[in-house]
Amino acid sequence: MAHPKPIDAFCRHLETIYPPPISDAVLSSMRRPKACSFRVNQLRVDVESALVALRQSALDPTPFDWSATSFSVPAQQRAELTHHPLVGDGRLYVQNASSQLAALLLDPHPDEIVLDLAAAPGGKALHIADRMQNRGRLSVVEPIRTRFFRLKANLERAGVSIARAYMRDGTGVGRDCPAMFDRVLLDAPCSSEARIRLDEPSSYEHWSLRKVRECGRKQVKLLRSALQSVKPGGVVLYCTCSFAVEENEAVVDRLLRESKSDPTRTPGFGIEPLSLPASVPFRRGLARTDTIDLDPTMAGAVRILPNDRFDGFFACALRRV
Repeated sequence: MAHPKPIDAFCRHLETIYPPPISDAVLSSMRRPKACSFRVNQLRVDVESALVALRQSALDPTPFDWSATSFSVPAQQRAELTHHPLVGDGRLYVQNASSQLAALLLDPHPDEIVLDLAAAPGGKALHIADRMQNRGRLSVVEPIRTRFFRLKANLERAGVSIARAYMRDGTGVGRDCPAMFDRVLLDAPCSSEARIRLDEPSSYEHWSLRKVRECGRKQVKLLRSALQSVKPGGVVLYCTCSFAVEENEAVVDRLLRESKSDPTRTPGFGIEPLSLPASVPFRRGLARTDTIDLDPTMAGAVRILPNDRFDGFFACALRRV
């Protein structure tokens, strides 16, 4: 008996999350090239100087209305932008617009103590440090050696002086550093569904429901650690680049239930409703699917829908009590 191709199984699973015509629009976006988004690193350069230099190179960035430092250029200018000297020396950082929203939703402030629990390659950590004006303390964690050293190099290139990098498994951080941080970002390792391109079989050849569920189990451990490590009253921002409920709402829902039944293992927390500008294509988090009933507060999460400027993205803010 022939097994279904990974892309066919993915499309069927996507329709259980986003019924047509939304699923059709998501799949359509996976066939089209995306604009190349980037962020101006204000630790190294001011916005106007960066824009002048780009325009001198015949690049004319389009701004996003939700951030003074976020821009994009057309997809056909991706190579020219990524090889620009401003990118090479850390004054600009190429990063999809959806990922740039993570630091804005986390909302770190100068002089706070912040943790990025799965930090490589470092784009969100750089943004956090920029938002903190290089004041305070930023701890970044990455367990894989090659990715760890890439993370450190990116931090150094960007002029980040407040970061300490730790090569270790993030699942043990909450145990070793309980209630230490004001804010925690967990951009969890996931099945990377939002990076699938339908014309690139290598982007989906390893996708399977089994992998999605394996990711979900690992994400539960990391998110539990994040909740243990944040101070009472502090915020954890949990995000992924997956569409799957199993990696998103179901992970948060499991720990929400666990926090009520076993608060010694998972500290109590509540969902903080997130909001996004009208120009960002998003839907609320799912409180129910065809097969699962979830806590109704999951509607406080946001699901960014992919289009020509945004990748798919999930974000949920958890405030420890």
